[in-house]
Amino acid sequence: MSTSPRAPEKTRGRRAPAPGAVLRTRGVTGPAPHRREAPGPQRPVLLLLSAMGVVFGDLGTSPLYALQQSFHGPEAVPATPQNILGVLSLFIWSLLAVVCLKYLTLLMRVDNHGEGGILALVALLKPGRQGKGNGWVVGLGLFGAALLYGDGVITPAISVLSAVEGLKVATPIFEPYVVPLTVLILVALFAVQPFGTGKVGGVFGPIVALWFVSIGVLGAWGISRAPEVLAAFNPWHAVRFFQASGWHGFRVLGAVILCLTGAEALYADMGGFGRRPIRLAWFTLALPALVLSYLSQGAWLLHHPETADAPFFRSLPAGALYPMVALATLATVVASQALISAVFSLTQQAIQLGYCPPLHIVHTSPGHRGQIYLPGVNWGLMLACVAVVLGFRASAALASAYGLAVAGTMAITTVLFAAVARERWHWPTWALALVTGAFLAVDLSFLGANLLKVAEGGWLPLGMGLGAFLGMELWQRGRRLLVAHHNAKGLDLDALLHEATQGGLPRVKGTGVFLSGIHHGPPLVLVHHLRHNQLLHEHVVLLTVHIESVPAVSAHERVALEPLGEGVFRVLARYGYMERPDVPEALRQAQAQGLAVAPGAVTYYVGWVNVRAQRGGGLPRWLKRLYGAMQRNAYHTTDYFRLPSAQVMELGARVEL
Repeated sequence: MSTSPRAPEKTRGRRAPAPGAVLRTRGVTGPAPHRREAPGPQRPVLLLLSAMGVVFGDLGTSPLYALQQSFHGPEAVPATPQNILGVLSLFIWSLLAVVCLKYLTLLMRVDNHGEGGILALVALLKPGRQGKGNGWVVGLGLFGAALLYGDGVITPAISVLSAVEGLKVATPIFEPYVVPLTVLILVALFAVQPFGTGKVGGVFGPIVALWFVSIGVLGAWGISRAPEVLAAFNPWHAVRFFQASGWHGFRVLGAVILCLTGAEALYADMGGFGRRPIRLAWFTLALPALVLSYLSQGAWLLHHPETADAPFFRSLPAGALYPMVALATLATVVASQALISAVFSLTQQAIQLGYCPPLHIVHTSPGHRGQIYLPGVNWGLMLACVAVVLGFRASAALASAYGLAVAGTMAITTVLFAAVARERWHWPTWALALVTGAFLAVDLSFLGANLLKVAEGGWLPLGMGLGAFLGMELWQRGRRLLVAHHNAKGLDLDALLHEATQGGLPRVKGTGVFLSGIHHGPPLVLVHHLRHNQLLHEHVVLLTVHIESVPAVSAHERVALEPLGEGVFRVLARYGYMERPDVPEALRQAQAQGLAVAPGAVTYYVGWVNVRAQRGGGLPRWLKRLYGAMQRNAYHTTDYFRLPSAQVMELGARVEL
C-alpha cells in the first residue's frame, strides 16, 4: 500500500470518499429524530395549486394516449359498444381501487418521518432497523426504485410526443414535424433545469388546473352527446368484457395501466405537500376530470369507432383542437418536469443511503432543500429521452414500453407495505393476506399483462431498471469490501494515540480534522498521516458523518462530541437522507459543546483510494474494476462535504480487493 499527500487544488481528477467516509446507519439511536412537518395550512389555495402541478401532471396527461392504446395498439380490441363499456369500466375502477384506495387511503398511512415513496419504505426496512431477514425485501425495493429511472426517461418522451401528435389530427401537413418538434421541446425542457424548479414552478399548478378544468368541461360536453356511456360505472361491464374477450382481454390490461401512470407520485410527494392537499386536489378536481375525459372519448367511439387512433383529439370540437394541442403540450411539459424532479430526488436519496456514488448536486433554492439539480443526471436523461423519441417515433409504439416500469413499481410497493405493516403495525396474518393480497392480485395482473410486451418495447424500462439496480448493488457491495479491508487491519485507536502523543511526535498548532467512515478504531487517513508526516496537530478531531434512515435530523441532535484525551476528540455528525452534509457547520456546532476550534486554523484530512482488483474476495474481478472506475469518477469528497478546498489535504492509498 502506498500513500501520497497532496493538495486538492492541484488535483484534476475527482475522487470518491475514502472507505466509509459516510457511514450508513441501519437504525436510529439516541434521541428521537426530527420529524419533517407537513406544510402548514397557510395559503391553502397556493398549496393545492402547487400539489396539482407537481403531483398530478403525469396522471393528468394519461387521457392523451391511454384509451387510444386499448383500441388502436398491440393489445387493441375492436371498438364495439360492449368492448368500449368494458374497457371504460376497467379504467374507472382501476382509478378507484388503485389510486383512491391503495395509495390515498392505505399507503399514505405509512411515512418515514413525513416522507413517502418507495425509498422511504426501503429505509424503514433496512436490515437491522426492526429485525433481521429484510435483505431480500430491501433488494426488491431497490429494484422498484431503479425502475423509476426507466419511468423518468419514458414519461417525458411519450407525454410530449402524444401532445404534439395532436397536430396530425388537425392536418397531415404537420406529420413530418412531429418528431423534430418533440425533440426540440425536450431539449428546451432539460436546458432550463439549471435554473431550478422554483423559477418556473409558479406556473405549473395553474397550467395543470386549467388542463383538468378543460378536459372536465369538454368531457361533460362529450358525454351529453351519448349519455349511454355512463353505464360504464357498472363493474359488471368489466366482468363481461373478460368473459367475452378471454386471453385477449387480459392483454388489454397492458393498456389499462396507462391510466395509472404517475400514481406513485401521489405517495412519493406526500412529504412535500402533505396528505390533505393531495387528497383534496384529487377528489375535487383531478379524479372527476379524468373520469369525464375517458367517458367522453368512449362516447365518441360509440358513434365513431373508426377514429380509435386518436380518440382524445378527434372527440374535441373543431374550434378547441389547436388550443387543446397547445395546452396539452404545456401540461405534458409539466408532467415531464415532475418526473425529472422525482429522479433528482430519488438519486439524492440513493446517494445519502449509500446506494449510489456521490454526484454533483446543486441546490437551486436557498429556502427549499428539495429543489435540487444534478447536472450529470439531467443531461443523461435528456440524451436517453431524445434517443427514445428518435427510436420509437410514435406514442403508440412507445406505450408498449411504458406500462412495465409502472406495473413493476406498483407491485413492489405493495410488497414493501406488507412488510412494514407486519413489522411495525404487527398486523395479523389474516388481515395482511386479505388487504395486501387483494391489491397484490391487481398489481400482478397488470404486471403479467405488461410482461407480454417485453419484445414490443417492454425491454427498455426493464433494461434501464436492471442497469440502475446492478449499479446500486455494485456500489454498496464495493463499499462493504473497503470497510472489511479496513477492519481486517485490526488497528487499535488507544494504542495508536498513546504512541503518537507519548512517543515524542511534534505537536503543531491548529486543528487537524480527519474524516472517518467508522465510529470505532482509527481512520486510515490518520494512520497514513502519522506514518508519513510524523507529526500531530495540537487538536485532533476524528469526524464521522452518519446518514440516518430518516429524512432529516433536527439541529440540536446533529452533533455529538466525545473527548478522548490528549487533545483528541471524536465528533459524530448526523444527517437525514434528504439533507446534504456540511462538515464546517458541524464543527461550529461542536464548538458550542466545548470543542476549541479556530475555523481558520483547521486542516481537513481526506482519504481516497485507488482500487486494484484481485481474484476472489466476494466479487468477480471485472466487477471490482468497474467499482474502481465508479470510485474514480465519483464526486469529490471536498465538495460533497462542503469543505473549504484551501484547507484540505488529501492522502491517497492503493487498496487491493
